[in-house]
This record gives sequence, C-alpha cells and structure tokens, in this order.
Amino acid sequence: MAGEWWSDLREAGDWSQYGKVLCEFRVRYTYPTLQLRERADEVLDHTPELKRVLGAAPSGTTFCNHSSSNRGTAPDWRYVELLLRIATRKHALLTKAPDQGDALVGWWAQQHQRLGGSTGTFRVTASPDVPQELIEAFGGPAAGTTPPTETVDGPGPVAEPAVPRPRPAAPPPPSPAVAPVLIGSLPTRASAFQDRTGVRDKVDRACEGRATTAMTQVFSGGGGVGKSQLAASYAHQALAAGTEVVVWVDAAESDQITTLYAQAARRLEVAGTGSENAESDARAFMDWLSTTTRSWLVVLDDLTDLDAADAWWPPPALTGNGRVLATTRRREALLSGAGRTVIPVDTYTPDEAAAYLHERLTAEGITDPPEDHAALATALGHLPLALSHAAAYMINEGVSSSEYLDLFTDSTRRLVDVMPRGADTERYGREVAAALLLSLDAAQKSDPVGLATPALRLAAVLDPAGHPRTLWASASLDAHMRAQRGEQADSGPAPTGAARSALRLLHRYGLLTDDARNGARAVQIHALTARAALEITPPTELPAIVDAAANALVEIWPEADHTDRELHAVLRANTDVLHTHAGDLLWQADGYRVLDRAGQNVLNAGLHTAATIYWQRLAADSERLLGSDDPDTVSVRANLAASYGQAGRVQEAIGIEEQVVTDSERLLGSDDPDTVSARANLAASYWQVGRVQEAIGIEEQVVADRERLLGSEHPDTVSARANLAVSYGQVGRVEEAIVIGEQVVADRERLLGSDHPDTLRARANVAMSYGRAGWVEEAIVIGEQVVADGERLLGSEHPDTVNARAILAALLWRAGRVQEAIGIEERVVADSERLLGSEHPDTVRAWVNLAVSYGQVGRVEEAIVIGERVVADSERLLGPDHPDTVLARENLAAMRGE
Repeated sequence: MAGEWWSDLREAGDWSQYGKVLCEFRVRYTYPTLQLRERADEVLDHTPELKRVLGAAPSGTTFCNHSSSNRGTAPDWRYVELLLRIATRKHALLTKAPDQGDALVGWWAQQHQRLGGSTGTFRVTASPDVPQELIEAFGGPAAGTTPPTETVDGPGPVAEPAVPRPRPAAPPPPSPAVAPVLIGSLPTRASAFQDRTGVRDKVDRACEGRATTAMTQVFSGGGGVGKSQLAASYAHQALAAGTEVVVWVDAAESDQITTLYAQAARRLEVAGTGSENAESDARAFMDWLSTTTRSWLVVLDDLTDLDAADAWWPPPALTGNGRVLATTRRREALLSGAGRTVIPVDTYTPDEAAAYLHERLTAEGITDPPEDHAALATALGHLPLALSHAAAYMINEGVSSSEYLDLFTDSTRRLVDVMPRGADTERYGREVAAALLLSLDAAQKSDPVGLATPALRLAAVLDPAGHPRTLWASASLDAHMRAQRGEQADSGPAPTGAARSALRLLHRYGLLTDDARNGARAVQIHALTARAALEITPPTELPAIVDAAANALVEIWPEADHTDRELHAVLRANTDVLHTHAGDLLWQADGYRVLDRAGQNVLNAGLHTAATIYWQRLAADSERLLGSDDPDTVSVRANLAASYGQAGRVQEAIGIEEQVVTDSERLLGSDDPDTVSARANLAASYWQVGRVQEAIGIEEQVVADRERLLGSEHPDTVSARANLAVSYGQVGRVEEAIVIGEQVVADRERLLGSDHPDTLRARANVAMSYGRAGWVEEAIVIGEQVVADGERLLGSEHPDTVNARAILAALLWRAGRVQEAIGIEERVVADSERLLGSEHPDTVRAWVNLAVSYGQVGRVEEAIVIGERVVADSERLLGPDHPDTVLARENLAAMRGE
C-alpha cells in the first residue's frame, strides 16, 4: 500500500473501494483488532465531542465491522473518525509531536462526503493543511509534493485538480515480506470449537493497560484442556484481522524456539541475518520485534523447559503493536515474571462440553438427547481432549453417546480401547493417556528426583474431586516416599517433607492442582489423568500405594466426628474411591482401619440409610475375606447392628447383637472391652423396644464391669452411666436418674469439652429428668441451649438436633406452653419424615406427640386421624405390647372420649 493510499482514496469511485482503502489503512497504521478497544478508549478520553456522539468504544471486532465496508454501503463516519484519530495519536506517541489529526481527518471527510456520505457534525475545511511530517508518517510523498485537496460544498461529486502521480513502468520488486506473513505450523481450527468465553474474558482483562509494551499472556493448565487450540484461535483471529506477522513456535524444546525465530528472521529479511548461526539470527529477530512498526503475534506453544526458554521471550515492543501468547502445563512463578500475565485454563464448563458434543455429533448425523450429551461430558470430566477423541470414536464406530458411555465406564477397558490413536481427528498427535502424562518424565527428573511418579500414582487412587493437602504432611506418606526413593540407587535418601515437595512438583508440572483456596479439596486431579496413571502402574506396586493412602487418611482423620463436617465428608469420599480402586487389597495389613473409621463417621453423622448400606457391604466382605469367627468380622457385625438400630430396624439389630455377645464371649472372653461394648449395645436395643427392665439389668452390669476394667473416668464408663440414667428416668427412678445424669454432664464437660456431641446428649437427658421431676423452667432453659448448640455444632438436620427439639417441645408441653410445643413438633415431624422415613420409630413418636398436643388445644379431629395411623404403625413396627404402642392406644381412646 505504502503512500499509494492517498491517491487510491482520491480515486475511489464507490464505497467498496473506499472501504478497501480504509481497511488497509487500519491494518497498516493502527493496531491489531484485540488492542483497538483499549486505544479507542484513550482517544475518546481526549476527544469529548467525539465521545458525545459515539458513546462507548466498540469491541475490536465490532470496530472493524463498522469502520470498513464490504457490502457497498457507507461505513459509519463516527467509527472512521475514531479510527483515524487512533492512527494519528499512535504517530504522536512515537514522535512526541502534538496531536495533528484534524487535518488528516478533514481530508478523509472530504472523500466521505464526495461519495455521498454524511459526516454528521464534523465540519470540513475548504483546504485542510496536512503537516508534511504526518503525510510522510502515513506513507505519503516526501517534501515538495502535497496530498490532493478538494473544495467541498456538500455531498456529491466534486472537481479535483490534477496531481502528478509518477508510476513505474514495471511492477516494483516485492517487499521483503507481504502482510500477513505466517511462520510456523499453525494448527487448523478444531471442529465444533468452543469460544471459551470465561477464558477470553480473562484475556481481555489482562490486555487492559498494556498500551506501549508487548502484551504477553500465558495459558497455563493441565494436559488436554485445550490450551493450544485456544491459542490457535487467537492466531487465526489475528491473521483475519490483518496482523502482519504471525509466528507459531512449537516450544516444547528450546532449540525449536531458536530454529523458528531464525527462520522468521530470514523470511522477513531482517538486516544482518542469513548466516549459518541460527542463534544469531534468532536474536536479530527478537531485536526486530522490539523496533518494527508492523503488527505481530508470537505464539510459544507447549513451553516445557522454562529456564531454557527464559531468554527467548519476545522483548517489549516500543510501538505497542506486538503480542505474545504462550501455552504450558507448568505453574512456576517464573511464568508471571517480566510483566507476563498467567491465564489459568481449565476444562470446558458443563455447557461448553455438552455444546461441543452436540455440534460435533449433529454435524455427522448423530442426534442424541441433550441429557445423554451432558452425562457423557460429565463422565469425561469435561476434558476437551477426551471429548474430541470420544466424539471421533462415536462417529467412526456409529455408536450413540449412551452406548459410548457404557464402554467408557467398563472398568475392564483401557483408555486406549475407547480413545484410540485413530480417534485423534484434531491432530493432537498422541493417545489420550500419553498426552495426559506428557510432562511426567520431566517431572520425574526434577527435584525431588524420582518422586513424581510415585506421588502421582498415590494421588490417582484418591478422589479426583479433591483431598486435603495435610495428607501430604502425614508420616505415612513421608515414609512411603522415602521407601520409593530408596529403591532408586542413584537418587539418595528422600529428605524430610519429601511427600509435600513431590506434591508441589506435580502441581508445577500441571499433573494435578494444589490450591489451598479449595479447602478440604485442595489437591485435585483430573479423573482421566488418574485413570491414565493407574493404567501404567505395575500391579506389584499397588499394595504399597493403597496401604500408604489408607494409613494417611486414618492419620489425618479428626478424632471427633462433629468437627468440620466438610472435611469428614471429603475423607469419606476419598475412602470410597480408594476402596473402589483397591478392592480386597484394603483388607491386607492395616488397610481395614480406614474402612472402619469411615463407617464410624457415617454412623456418627446420622446418615442412617448410608450407614446401613455401608456396613452391610463391609460385613459381607469381612466374612468372605476373614471368616465369620475373626474378631474383626464380629466387630463389623456389631456396627451393622448399630446402623440397623439407628435406622429403626431394632428387631433386626437385636438378633445380630445377641449373636455378637455370644461370639465375643466365646472368642474374646467376658471381660474383653469389645464384649462389654456388645452387651451395652444390646441393652440399648432392648430399651428401644420397651424391654427396659432387661436393659437396666445389663446396663448396671456394664457400668460395674467398665469401672473395674477401665476406671471410672474412662469415656466408655461415663457412657455406660449415661445410658443407665436414661433407663432409670424411663421407669420412674427420677432422683437416681438426676444424680447420675448430673455427674455424667460434669464428667463429659471435663473430659470431652462442653461442645462435644456426647456432652450435648447428656445435658438433654438431664433436662428430661428435670422435667419429669417437675423442674420444668430449669429444664426448658437447658433444652433451648442444647438445641442452639446442636444447630451450631452438628447442623439443623442432624438426628441429635432433631431429637433435642423433640425434647424441648415435650418440656414446653409440660409447662403448659402447648402452642409453642406444637410449632416445634410440626417441624420435628417434617424433619423426621424427610430424614428418617415415615416408618422410623422416632418418626412415629413424633406423630404421637403432635397428636396429643392437637388434642390438648381442641383440634380433636386432626388428633384422632393422626392417632389412628400412629396406633396402626406402632403395632406393625414395634409390636402390640411395646410401651409406645400401649401409650398410643391409650391416647387415642382418650381423644375419642372412651
């Protein structure tokens, strides 16, 4: 174009020709599309009148659409003027000259009006005086000639003075490089490419405020998240927008950077290049980037060796017309040095993943329901690489999303079976497993040497959704890492804290994520990365990995189950995933301890249905692997019975517990603590079915045995006395219940603390005893505090909290505050129905209490309806002779007036 645009614009006969000149002017004399909005904002801030008529600056793409003409119609003059002022302001920034744009804008306005276009409020002078230095800056003729001028009275054709325009007899020799120039192998745009709006917003924010230096963004993320495709989309966009030089570098090896830079220097005929020394040419190219007025983009794809690549980051561009993008799996602080901005790139969002499958498959005639796309996308962890391979497999094999999902979730199939190399339609160049683990070899050679692979294999047997980073500070994992390091003769012993160092190493190489902001799920790994790591793990190494993970989980598991509910849920989830991967291996050595700990936690969390299912599975595994007479099997059956009792299946619990008592006495002896605990559990179940006198006989013996065997202050001894106090209160021995109960509260506050769940239960039981003794006001004060503490410590839906509300309602009823009691009882009924089920004994008791209260306030018909149902449920669930059933029948008769 050079200076010919002056004459080309003067000779333009229609809007298409005008638009072509304008587009060429924009490409040569302004900025790349992605920078235009920022530059437009700067100009508008200095041009109030233009800002008034235009308003906010448009986006780069919108700007280009409005300031060029490809449909033969007049472009919007406001955008043309803004574009021209951006160009002249850029010139002023370079030369430090004052703003000289009015004359240039006026000359363009003349041409605009000549073709019949409106320039709005912009006033065209008769003969705009364009400064010579500005003419030359924009490619015009040197001093001695001037750009053409016209006199314009209004829209329409005008007469033009003849201006000499020398033209060569033959075409001029080609310039060293004709824009746009592409150097390197730019990947083609992926099929069904997703625009990644969230990531692009981060990129746009990173571009803000970078007016005079090269903008450098680094896309950092794990394998297969689509970093390269995202960078490629920006490169294609830059070419389409007229960026003059685009260089794509495969930067996995630092010598490839040198080679491509040298190639670029020769292609662009940079001064002083063309020698045999590639490094010298590469440095000349970097110098050229910093001084050229051409617009350029350099993409460094797949940076691996950050130290070696550090010398090859393009320098700041003095004209602000350059940009650098890089992609890497690494996460070191070095990436954000020298003014670079790191843009984290994760997997697709659920919507993006589903949209990808829909677009990719629909184009090939595969029409699956949206819910099938969503389910498959979730199973693949929304990983772009996996989605691409899966879609190609479905297209090649003619299978649906649901059929492919069945194949993918088949544990007997390896990743290579469901994502073969032949499914690499986007030319990622590797099988999925290899791509995901690409950086593992480099990590294995980095400090701490030799621990990346063992650490990744251990993370792979845990929950991909995350586990606590404290796991990596455990003695169990440190011992495991030392053992792994010891197997490598040339590595030397692992230092203290090796596990933690290995974790950070994996994070830096993008093989997993360690981010404290994720709380108990700080350490996360993509499910497919974990699967790939396990597929290359020798079977002989899995037992040691499983044992180390199991022991570490037990080690960091808080002793108190009521603290940090989120942490407990995360630990249970990790135990489940570990059990899935390990299977029977967890029953070897000490692995079973983590299964027992997780099961106890489920019980104490009040998750009755989940606890029953968990302990049923564990009991079956224990009998199969250890035998029915193994003490651990007997212990598992005791916990199964406890889960039945909590779920309201008390008769089933009693059947198991009676057998557990017999087996424990035979295998362990009558004085073994586990045997005494078995008798205590049986007594509690007897109490639940109304066999209170039998329960008291056992409980009194349990108290005596525990005081003798464990001491009076042992927590188990205190628990035995607490149970005995409740039973005494139930049969009317209220004074004894109060004396024992108050001592239990004091002991638990001293031994466990006032916020422990066992302490809350003890205070609730004392409140009930106070109520039975007629000390109702004191009881209500205690009951209200227990409810508040339960909600704070356990949550409003924990069974203990619901039970505390039921006790408070009973106390309010005793105090004559029946309407208040009804409000609480209605909530207790609703919570019990939802949390425990309609047939749980606690739910039936809640209905009994509500019916009595309804009758008390005259809502007799409602009370009778409830009472009839309660009697039927009690007779079916508890038996006709159960005290609760007898009481329900008596209450119903009273409500009927019988």
